[in-house]
Amino acid sequence: MTIALDERVRPASRLTRLFRRPELGALAGTLLVIAAFAAFAGDTGLFSSRGIINVLRVSAELGILASAVALLMIGGEFDLSIGSIIGFAGVVIGLAVTEFHLPLVVAVLIAFAFAVLIGYVNGILLIRTKLPSFIVTLAFLFILRGLTLAVTRGITGRTQVPYIVADEMKDSWIVDLFAGNAFGGLFRWLGEIGVIGLRPDGLPNVPGVPASVLWWIGVTAVATWVLLNTRFGNWIFAVGGDANAARNIGVPVARVKIVLFILTAAAATLFATIQVLSVGSADTLRGTQKEFEAIIAAVIGGCLLTGGYGSAIGAAFGALIFGFVQMGIFYTGIDTDWFKVFLGTMVLIAVLFNNYIRHKVTEAK
Repeated sequence: MTIALDERVRPASRLTRLFRRPELGALAGTLLVIAAFAAFAGDTGLFSSRGIINVLRVSAELGILASAVALLMIGGEFDLSIGSIIGFAGVVIGLAVTEFHLPLVVAVLIAFAFAVLIGYVNGILLIRTKLPSFIVTLAFLFILRGLTLAVTRGITGRTQVPYIVADEMKDSWIVDLFAGNAFGGLFRWLGEIGVIGLRPDGLPNVPGVPASVLWWIGVTAVATWVLLNTRFGNWIFAVGGDANAARNIGVPVARVKIVLFILTAAAATLFATIQVLSVGSADTLRGTQKEFEAIIAAVIGGCLLTGGYGSAIGAAFGALIFGFVQMGIFYTGIDTDWFKVFLGTMVLIAVLFNNYIRHKVTEAK
């Protein structure tokens, strides 16, 4: 006798499982963008070794933010203060080194300590006041930006802090850790055998893989592992899906949200540290609108605005799309004003696609 399998336990088809992947749309979008630029900008230098590294550098800095923002959005919240945290953290490092004459390592540690404090305060205010995270973090966007401007101008008389990385610091391990280049020997060998171009002095056009790219890969890998293989990752999905239901089954909702806000603040500080040690200066206006770009990358990557669904890998693809389009427009000489048009269009398409996927997942038996 044949027993019919209950549809609730019937294995999902391969197509259904594929549609359930949050990063599906971002992967398709990435391939489409690469194909489009390969067809129309293949001879502009975009796909040269230097062009690819430039794309990865732009993508990496945003990708570091997008991974943390993706976790927070999956947990059902937003952080609009991360752009201001970037400017604030950069100035903290700059003033600590130039005005208070602290070692660079200590200055970086102080900036990360402030990040933990800011993320904790954001989370606590959200839990205690029960205000939307949009309002709480929007307030901190203005508070931190204004505080950064006022303190920097009050101490230095300017809005910038130059000469943070002195000549004797440029070869230090802390600078290499955040702003160095990896695999230099490999790239020199690739230059010698003609795989990549050489400068007139015989050195390769590309000195190596920027440290920011390795940080991006590492942050994305850790965020993905946390989401897919840990209890905390399950808690993030549960809190974003239904906070009350999660609380009823014993999930520490408040703790999860506070930790997620600390992680976004830490990611913003990592972004700031990479920038400061790369260019050797800080600016009070750095990070402006980065909060929106990170949210865009996460949304393109499959994160739902309602929470409970998304992936760090998808956010990485979203950042890669961002980097390819930004550098592609630069290499092709297209008016950069069109870049904002593209971002707005991509957000709309991504939200519509994500809603379609959510509908399919809800229907799936």
